[in-house]
Order: sequence, then C-alpha cells, then structure tokens
Amino acid sequence: MTRLPPELYVFTLVDLAGVGLLLTVWLGTTLLIEHAPRRFPSTSNLMADYRREWMVQFVSRDPRIFDSQVIGQLRQGTSFFASASLIAIGGTLALLGDLERVMGVAEDLTAGDQPILVWEVKILLIMVFLVNAFLKFVWSNRLFGYCAVMMGAVPNAADHPAALPRAAKAAEINITAARGFNRGLRSLYCALAAAAWLLGAWALIAAAALTALVLLRREFTSASRAVLMRPDAPPDDTRT
Repeated sequence: MTRLPPELYVFTLVDLAGVGLLLTVWLGTTLLIEHAPRRFPSTSNLMADYRREWMVQFVSRDPRIFDSQVIGQLRQGTSFFASASLIAIGGTLALLGDLERVMGVAEDLTAGDQPILVWEVKILLIMVFLVNAFLKFVWSNRLFGYCAVMMGAVPNAADHPAALPRAAKAAEINITAARGFNRGLRSLYCALAAAAWLLGAWALIAAAALTALVLLRREFTSASRAVLMRPDAPPDDTRT
C-alpha cells in the first residue's frame, strides 16, 4: 500500500477541517445561490428574470445600440477578470519558485517551522481556485459572445414569428454566461480565503467563515437585492 510522504503528517485535524470548510463554502454557496427557494430568491435569480425581460424588450427596441453596448461591457468585464486571474496564477507559480522567502515571512508571523511540501500544498490550493476562476471567466466571455451573435439574429420586426423564440434563446445563453461569471467570482473569494492558510489552520477557518457570510449577505440580504425585490407598480392608495 502506498504511504503518504511523512511531511504531510504535519497537517492536523484542524487543517483538514479548514480545507473541508472552505470546499463546503465553495460548493455549498453555489448550490444555495443558484437553487434558492422561489419564496426567497437570491440576487442572481432575480437578475436572471431581468435578463429574460431584457431580451423581451430588446425585440421591439429600435435602434438596438444600447443592447450592443451592454453586451460589450459584459464581455469586457469577463475579459478583465480572466486576465487578472491569469496574472494571479503566474504570481502563485512565482511563489512556488521562491518558497524560502514565503516560508521566512510566514514563519515570522506564525512562529512555526514546517517542511517545504506543506507550503507547496497550501499554495497549490490557492492555485486550484484561481485556475477554476480563470476557466469560468473565459467560458463566460465566450458565452456572452454567443449571446451577442444570437441577439444579432433576432429579426427587427417584433411580429416576426422567430423574434421572441430567438430572444428567449439569447436570454438563456446570457443567464448561463452570468452564472459562469458569478462562479468565477466565488472562486476568487475562496482563493483569497485559501491564502489565509499560510497563517495557520485557524486563520483558514476564520477566512472561510467570513467568505461564506460575505457571499450569502450579498446574495440574500444586500441593499441591491432589496431594490430588485421592490414591486414595479406603486401600491394602490387606499386612503380616503
């Protein structure tokens, strides 16, 4: 039976609990946000409804310059974060090549002495999240490109039989692209939390818990969600 390298036995149960908590936050928040109850939708779910409505309004809008500008801005956002993720991946690779300096700084802060393999594992965890974020942003960028092409295929005549069906297809591609973009952002959040592991297992646990709170707050209790939940029509004035 293959035995683990002895250096890995330096990891404690607290380390494993921290990594497990971070992975749970990464996967669990995604499931909760994307499959939130209908009676308590997440901000992402609410925005998906607005994206569908956008494509409905797009059919009868003339000219469609505004829509092309919006989809262009969305693609620029995904390109920016994909580039930033790629730079961050390069930074982590540079850290792997200069671990002695990282170990010196971290050991000064934590007053600990650990084998080099331990530091490599910690940095590789950060890289896993960064690579996932990069792949999500690249795919999101491509999907927004698909959406732009499909929007261009929507007939200008609102009464054309293919107008609304094609607009509905464009809306679903748009929503899928936004879902990938949001997943990439959550991976970046988790990469930042994983960096706290360099300071110790308890720092990782605290960072993972804080990341979960930030993600859930922004999706379920933020001011922007409250605005999205407001009714479109003002309530009837029943005062006499």
